[in-house]
Amino acid sequence: MKLIYMASPYAGDIEKNTEFAKRACRHVMNEGHAFFAPHLLYPQLLNDANPHERQAGLAMGLAVLPRCDELWCYGERISHGMLLEIQEADRLGIPVRRVMEKEQGFIIGSVKTNVKADAPVLSMGMA
Repeated sequence: MKLIYMASPYAGDIEKNTEFAKRACRHVMNEGHAFFAPHLLYPQLLNDANPHERQAGLAMGLAVLPRCDELWCYGERISHGMLLEIQEADRLGIPVRRVMEKEQGFIIGSVKTNVKADAPVLSMGMA
């Protein structure tokens, strides 16, 4: 069983993004893997609106990333936090996959060997 670092948007519409993240985690589990989703864990304890606490959550998530086998990046947009996670995975040589939601469910993309060349446009208004 692989350990998958699950990245998806959190800031913005937090309720909608949290529900999306839960579906993404279930998708990872249904694919036969364990997941780590720091943006579902740390906001339970930290105030995401407090820049120091948000940074602490990001740092703690990135501290676990080296222990993960792959990073799966869910959603139509890449938030600032997701971009940091993708860049760190790239730096560590951890495979990154894009996973898009379609009508029939999630579609897992192939591993990108050059994430920087394939990185989508950052969303605006990110915290």
